Amino acid sequence: MQEELAKFDRNEVWTLVPLPQDHPIVGTRWVFRNKLDDSIVLIRNKARLVGKGFTQIEGIDYDDTFTPVAHLEAIKIFLAYADHKVFKFYLIDVKTAFLNDELDTKVYLQ
Repeated sequence: MQEELAKFDRNEVWTLVPLPQDHPIVGTRWVFRNKLDDSIVLIRNKARLVGKGFTQIEGIDYDDTFTPVAHLEAIKIFLAYADHKVFKFYLIDVKTAFLNDELDTKVYLQ
């Protein structure tokens, strides 16, 4: 958990502000998971702080939804293009990835 919180501070992901009285708050919770290798041996424990999105109400807490993932079709096009152009590419494990964009609205997490 401390490592995850340190990543937030290092990447300046959030800014702590006073809790407003007239705005709905989205709760948070810690999700824990054990990372295993192929022979089912524990490699490390992982912890993620996530927002409880199921408590949000459309039109009040959010207007749009976004999916920050690559679709299979895009990956297939990339691999075909890389093969055609004889590009070298490597698979890496990104430990910390954040989308860096300014939000138009404020999100208050509890």
